[in-house]
Amino acid sequence: MVKEEKMKRLVRSAIRGNVDAYGQLIEVYKTYLYRTAWLYVRNEDLALDVVQESILKGFRQIKTLKEARYFKTWLTRILINTAKDMLSRQMRVLQLEQVRESAAETQNTLEEKMDLCDAIQKLPEQYQSVVILRYFNDMKLSEIAEILQMPEGSVSAYLFRAKQELKNILKEGYRYA
Repeated sequence: MVKEEKMKRLVRSAIRGNVDAYGQLIEVYKTYLYRTAWLYVRNEDLALDVVQESILKGFRQIKTLKEARYFKTWLTRILINTAKDMLSRQMRVLQLEQVRESAAETQNTLEEKMDLCDAIQKLPEQYQSVVILRYFNDMKLSEIAEILQMPEGSVSAYLFRAKQELKNILKEGYRYA
């Protein structure tokens, strides 16, 4: 609870224009932001660009945040939109072959994780978002609904359908599906 109050104070301070407070918030969420960006763009350099642009957009728009407790949700929404924009703008081939080669040289579980990531990329866009937020960022359905601005029931239905499609893509019995 103490940490939550401290975070709210930092957010309120950032909204009032305190650059250091915003920097402290970004420091707290930097790993989360990078991981989420990478899951969308699947490229290290592009993920770093997405994070950097999202942080800048967030800083420029921080005054639009109405409630401090929704900072993470608000910033995640910016990040997702930035990732989608960059992917559509760039339209370049991701360097999956390099990732696959390095995965083959390492252990089998990394290969399985890459198969799962490839399978997720084959899902419809709305399913990708709920799967990434739920299973890779361990978010609750209510948090996902807030970020994606949709009812919880829709999030639940998308997750169910996504798992069914992943099973078809990965074949029955794959341990991550």
